[in-house]
Amino acid sequence: MIFLWAFLVGGLLCLLAQLVADLTPLSPAHVMVLFVVLGAVAGGVGLYGPLVKWAGAGATVPLPGFGYTMVQGIGQAVRQDSVMGLLTGSLTAAAAGLKAAVLFGLGAALAFNPRT
Repeated sequence: MIFLWAFLVGGLLCLLAQLVADLTPLSPAHVMVLFVVLGAVAGGVGLYGPLVKWAGAGATVPLPGFGYTMVQGIGQAVRQDSVMGLLTGSLTAAAAGLKAAVLFGLGAALAFNPRT
């Protein structure tokens, strides 16, 4: 059942993002930033955590999950390192995802020719 809930929640989040992109004049970049910020705010006020516990990867993989991960990393780093955690926590928590995005982007850029 956990796979079904992850699929449904992740699909719903992606559907919402696609609807916002299609039905508003926002650019795809604006929609991406909007969903990351919404995930960060929802995580900061404690609303996104229960969704992550219930849906697992369906809530952590889409864009709001990235914002949630950054806020959780800041909270943990502030508890450990005090004020310096505000600067380091988000990047430490999201380092694996950021590194994967850069490496996969580089691989795609090397493997394919751009359109002219």
